Amino acid sequence: MKDRTALWTLVVASTAGFMASLDNLVVTTALPAIREELGGGLSDLEWTVSAFTLSFAVLLMLGSALGDRFGRRRMFTLGLTVFTLGSAGAALAPNIGALIAARAVQGAGAAVMMPLTLTLLTAATPPARRPLAFGIWSGVNGLGVAVGPLVGGVLTEHLSWQWIFWLNVPIGLLLFPVVRFGLVESRGVNPRLDVPGAALASVGMFGLVLGLIRGNPDGWTSPLVLGSLIGGVALLAAFVRYELRVAAAPMLPMRLFRSRAFSAVNVAGLLMFLGMFGSIFLISQYLQNVGGYSPQQAGVRMLPWTGMPLIVAPIAGALAGRIGGRPIVVTGLVLQAVGLASFALVERSGGYSYAAQVPVLVICGIGMALFFAPMAALVMSSVRPEEQGIASGASNAMREVGGALGVAVLAAVFSSRGGYGSAQQFHDGLLPALYVGAAAVGAAAVAAALIPRRRTAPAADPGTAPAAPLETVATAQH
Repeated sequence: MKDRTALWTLVVASTAGFMASLDNLVVTTALPAIREELGGGLSDLEWTVSAFTLSFAVLLMLGSALGDRFGRRRMFTLGLTVFTLGSAGAALAPNIGALIAARAVQGAGAAVMMPLTLTLLTAATPPARRPLAFGIWSGVNGLGVAVGPLVGGVLTEHLSWQWIFWLNVPIGLLLFPVVRFGLVESRGVNPRLDVPGAALASVGMFGLVLGLIRGNPDGWTSPLVLGSLIGGVALLAAFVRYELRVAAAPMLPMRLFRSRAFSAVNVAGLLMFLGMFGSIFLISQYLQNVGGYSPQQAGVRMLPWTGMPLIVAPIAGALAGRIGGRPIVVTGLVLQAVGLASFALVERSGGYSYAAQVPVLVICGIGMALFFAPMAALVMSSVRPEEQGIASGASNAMREVGGALGVAVLAAVFSSRGGYGSAQQFHDGLLPALYVGAAAVGAAAVAAALIPRRRTAPAADPGTAPAAPLETVATAQH
């Protein structure tokens, strides 16, 4: 029975995580078709992408806290319902404003659903099998992020842009009975909901992510962007102060960051997503603008990179259970940084050559897979079991901020040195942006190297269940 529950939980968690990750970027290649049918200006199209990212990033920690308080399976079901309804609403949108609103609803549902996939999986899977389960979950999630533009391009080119949203509806409907009958309920130990903390964190995240999203299109000195960034940082600082000094039952205990493992894992995740998201955003456009490929063709040519997690991540996850996650994560980040820098060096030699790009894309893909596979285990093992829900939400929020920051920073570097006017201009902007992305991922490797070495948990007292092996962490900080 336990094995069956663990298997169904893995299926549900991986599928839901893939859907949520996919919708981060799936709409990007459909924007021309959406504009042709629904109208709207450049700002409206940007909001079609950003509305999902904004509500997703803002509500991640709140979604985790609600799951700990009211039941993770119950709140996961609610998140899945909202996400599925938002997807149907996006497909049926009669105008661009309705589409933007539906995308925000999708992001809200994903924010509740996504962090709970990891806590549900942790609760249902025996410790010995968690590394493999986390590897599969991470690989599928990474694949969702990476193939978003390809899926969007294929569906838009062969069916219609509405199908990038309709795709989620039957999958969501199929998951409901599995969630109801195949998953078990679990809760965190804290029965109270930290309402002031949730409000400060959510509004602060809103300001920070909004400023990052609008920085390039509106200008970094515009009142909206400056006000959003300053207000967001101030509110997040107030959140930290409140959690440290006032909250009786803090939503995010600040002592978690005294754990070197928890802090290092989250810094590495933020920097990795900064470099990876921004680079994928630019390279997928490079293949179309310079290589001359259609959105579908460009997505196919990204498969040496984006397809690797599905192959490598489960193997890396199982290997992490044997030798620990830190060396695998560090290796993956080094490979990712080398791959991005090598892509820039290949293109610097002049002339477009996809054959020369393939080995570099494979290196990037292996690096990404090695990073994704052990990260879930590292996050979960860096905190107490009762804190895993909020730790998952905080970790996802950090990576989402990293992704938004990556697109903003690398796009700004690209714009300062090049542009879309010609293939040469795109080339001139791409190279320095990729070097910045490689440097960010290299810094992530340094952060990951600070994760403590793997240890074995202390022996259990007589009469208790044997202690499970833990990653680094776990020993010390608590």
